[in-house]
This record gives sequence, structure tokens and C-alpha cells, in this order.
Amino acid sequence: MLDVTSVPHAQVLPAAAVAIHHGGAGTAHAVVRAGVPSVVVPFTGDQPFWGRQLQDRGLAPAAIPARRVTPARLERAINVALGQPEAARSAAESMRQENGVARALDVIEATLAR
Repeated sequence: MLDVTSVPHAQVLPAAAVAIHHGGAGTAHAVVRAGVPSVVVPFTGDQPFWGRQLQDRGLAPAAIPARRVTPARLERAINVALGQPEAARSAAESMRQENGVARALDVIEATLAR
């Protein structure tokens, strides 16, 4: 048995059909960047928010709160997510067209100039 404690998102996600994850900001963005639909199982904090953001954009079905996960719910969510590959690919392409660092600097500089 292989025991792996950590693997970079960029190494694993491009080969995935669906990513089942907690919905943290970094993971949600990594999944979108990889062009993979999500199933979000939030536990705490901002995770439900990011699950809703993915759902609102057609990149994930409704999140399943961790305390409500069942095999049947997970199966239904995976099947919905499998039907969203084009939306995921399109979102990934949009992200690749952005220069987030340059945009953030523009916003910071404009704010400081006020």
C-alpha cells in the first residue's frame, strides 16, 4: 500500500474526472484552474461559501455538508458533476487568460492613489 501525505494539486487534478474536496478557497481555485468539476463537502469556515460560488457558476452541484454525507448523496453529486465538464473547461480557460497578480496590483495602486 502506498502512503502519501501530500501531492501537489497541479500534479493530480488534471487527471481527475471529478474532485471531491472540502471547498477551501485554495483547493476550489486549484480545481477550477485544472478544469475539473467539483463535489464540495464543506466542514467549516468559508468552505460553504466557496461551494456556493462553484455551484452558482455551474462547476459543482449543491455542496453536501460533511455531517449529511451519505453514499447515495455522494453518488448523485458525482453524477451531476460528471455532467459539467464543459463548464469546468471553460472556467479553466478563463482563468488562464487572467493575470491575477497584475490585476491585484492595479486595484491596490488605485486604492492607494485615492
